[in-house]
Amino acid sequence: FFLRVEDTDVTRSKREYMESQLASLAWAGITYDLPLVIQSERINEHRAMAQKLLEQGRAYPCYCPPQKEDGDSDQGFYKYDGRCRSLTQAQQDLSKPFSIRFKIPDNQKAITFHDVIRGPITVEPDQLDDFIIVRSDGTPMYNFVVVLDDAFMRITQVIRGEEHISNTPKQILLYEACEYPMPQFAHLPMILGPDGTKLSKRNAATSVLEYKSAGYLPDALCNYLVRLGWSHGDQEIFTQQELISYFSLEQVGKKGAIFDPNKLAWMNSMYMRKRSAQDLLQIMQHDVGFNVQMELPKWSQESLLALIDLYKERVTTVGSLAKELKALHDGPAHYDEQALATSVTPATKSYLEQLVGVLEMTRDFKPDVLTTEIKNLAKQLDIKLVALAQPIRIALTGISASPGIFELLALLGKQESIMRLQKFIATL
Repeated sequence: FFLRVEDTDVTRSKREYMESQLASLAWAGITYDLPLVIQSERINEHRAMAQKLLEQGRAYPCYCPPQKEDGDSDQGFYKYDGRCRSLTQAQQDLSKPFSIRFKIPDNQKAITFHDVIRGPITVEPDQLDDFIIVRSDGTPMYNFVVVLDDAFMRITQVIRGEEHISNTPKQILLYEACEYPMPQFAHLPMILGPDGTKLSKRNAATSVLEYKSAGYLPDALCNYLVRLGWSHGDQEIFTQQELISYFSLEQVGKKGAIFDPNKLAWMNSMYMRKRSAQDLLQIMQHDVGFNVQMELPKWSQESLLALIDLYKERVTTVGSLAKELKALHDGPAHYDEQALATSVTPATKSYLEQLVGVLEMTRDFKPDVLTTEIKNLAKQLDIKLVALAQPIRIALTGISASPGIFELLALLGKQESIMRLQKFIATL
């Protein structure tokens, strides 16, 4: 796997784009095997080959107006009328600005190539014209430079999106004209949004680094992306080595794959469960940018790691883990009305007042001791444990869903737990 920065289109190439992409690859653990190639640094080689094609009569100067010279226009296919194709050397004036067009051979037949994913693809010669390889300002065009750079980098497989299928016949002609070995071509299907339309920032992040800062794990994101349009039986979770071993282009589908944010979140949660609390803490601080010392000052490192282990199976991203821990650390500002309606009865206040008395007498504030004490109290009150447990949960967190209350009480500590219970009792 080699990496090349394609920056010959100056108006669309900015250093921050390149830096973002390099940072994304580094975060994902995707490393390239040769030094980085910057396309614009090879412009002398590109111009030399353009000059060679001119001398061989495989290309010619074109003096047509600039608005008609750009074969990469988004305005649809414009077929050049060949006005400058037959100019004699005497009619050419190289002192004037000119672009360089590739001359389609007069006897050109249909171009057929084998796409590794889609099979044979044929393009008739009337779908091609003498396309520009160098603009009139001297900058080379995409279709020209990628062929030269692929040959320079000894590329054997060109794998890219299906929107490039229309470029492939032009590039095949250039490979032949430059006498370069032909690579294999494979065109991947588009990734679509949940509604089946082209993926946009409405239904996915626009940068890989946005997933990093949201607390997605790189292995999870890579795993999910590989599974879009490719499968290996019913297996969902793959190690990187498994992906390398199992992947083949022949198993890639032809249809566009749906990007499902919920499926990505689920996959990320599976990867989070396998990571240690210390790993997740590092990600929380370095990737998500969550300042633990500032946001969670009341907790020791030991308590924080224990709470991460307690909460990591209840969230889907490290970002949401940070939010859950922050909410728990600060304590409830209000109590969920639905939770109050379903879990609080006229007797709840009395139950919790008696619980506070029990907790004040409990010396060893550990989960197993607290379990025994609270179960004994429920038995004495002749109530089900849930009639006590749910109000405790609401008092500690403000909501009706949380990790186990015995672990929470122990980790919050005796003083903090009793204070939250008393605050809740005061509202009843």
